[in-house]
Amino acid sequence: MAVIFDALPGLEVPVGEIAQSLGRMWSDTAAQGGSAPANDDAKATQVNLVLHLGFRTTAADALVQFQTAVRFSQRYPSRILVLCPMVQDSDETDMRAKIYGECHLGKTKGDARCVEFVLLNYPRTTRIHLEDQVSICLSADLPLYYWVHRFSDSTRLADYRYLLSRAKRVLIDSALAPAGTMSYPWPKPAALRDLVYSRLLPVRQMIGQFLAGYTPMQLVGGLRTVTITAAPELTTEGRVLQAWVQRRLSACGGNMAGIEFSGSRGEAGRLGVDFGYADPEHCFHWTGSLTDGHALLEADYGTGRNRLPASVSLLAPENALGEAMLS
Repeated sequence: MAVIFDALPGLEVPVGEIAQSLGRMWSDTAAQGGSAPANDDAKATQVNLVLHLGFRTTAADALVQFQTAVRFSQRYPSRILVLCPMVQDSDETDMRAKIYGECHLGKTKGDARCVEFVLLNYPRTTRIHLEDQVSICLSADLPLYYWVHRFSDSTRLADYRYLLSRAKRVLIDSALAPAGTMSYPWPKPAALRDLVYSRLLPVRQMIGQFLAGYTPMQLVGGLRTVTITAAPELTTEGRVLQAWVQRRLSACGGNMAGIEFSGSRGEAGRLGVDFGYADPEHCFHWTGSLTDGHALLEADYGTGRNRLPASVSLLAPENALGEAMLS
């Protein structure tokens, strides 16, 4: 994992001098004519975010997630701590640190907002000191969010119970998580958020707003089948979408035991939802292509066919992160 640590941007500093080094970083940037906070308001943070890069993370992937965190911070000024654990067979025995900062200008020069990153690279032998270092690196009295990315084994999460217990939200991507992650005994199950569910927000809103034009009894009366169509690369999105549909139909008073839920394989980039009814003239159909951004909703509940073309996309990663953290 030192490969990942070395690949990420930042200035390496002694672990014991992180706070002082952050102050010097901004002073040096300003002296060189770079974008630096003009006052403490520009450095005011709203959240602490810990991005934990698991052993299945590659250097290229780590850079992608790092930039997602940067874009997230443009909307929600943050202190971001990136954890880079070293692999078990590493010969390194010391913890290493990097610092990194960016300032983003709004519509006016006085609207600058700055983000500070601290990166920690640590071998397992220093794991017992990690909690103390995390508490030092984060801003006091601000909510903590813990983003777990590409862990190799969900059981390894037990080593980070401190973060799991303290975090207001624990963020995972079930499309990338190892088997057993969703059934892991989380210390605070209510704090868990799935980034797949968050990415699907535009789809959930589209379907929900369209079906809100019908009564709950129209939707569940005589409902026999629900079919979720998903392209192979969207299998997890299809699973999460199906679980959401089940919850919403149950909230409408539907008899879940009497409804057959099934999945089917769709074309590349496509998702779909179909309701089948005892009355063959009743129907609901939604299909969307994430490739070309086109979607279509159709329904008929005895009052004539309603057909609505629309556009569709998943939330951008930084927006999905914000949705998962703050909703």
